[in-house]
Amino acid sequence: MGTKRRKPSHLSEKLTRIRKALGGSQGGMVEKLGFTDKLIRERISEFELGKREPPYDVLLAYGELAGVYVDALIDDNLDLPDKLPASPKSPGIPRPPAPKRRPAKRDV
Repeated sequence: MGTKRRKPSHLSEKLTRIRKALGGSQGGMVEKLGFTDKLIRERISEFELGKREPPYDVLLAYGELAGVYVDALIDDNLDLPDKLPASPKSPGIPRPPAPKRRPAKRDV
C-alpha cells in the first residue's frame, strides 16, 4: 500500500490570501475559478479552513487566477508574491527557514 501524503501546512492561508487579493467572496471565488457546476461556496470555506484539500484542477485554476505556479501554492518552502495577481507568472518566493528549536535543558 502507499504511504500517506503530507498535507501542505500553508495551503489554506495561501488560498484565503488569493481570494482576498482578488477582492471576492467565497461564492464569488467559485465563479472566478470557473467551477459553478462543480463547487459550492462551502467548499471554498473548507479549503480556506484546511478541512479539505482542493482537487488538482481547482489548484490549477487558483494558480492561474493568482498568476503563480502551483508549486507556490503547495510547497511550504515557498510563499506567494506580495502583489497578486502576479505578472509575469511567479514561481513563488522562498520562505526563510524556520528557526531550529533547541532541546530543553534537563535537570541532572
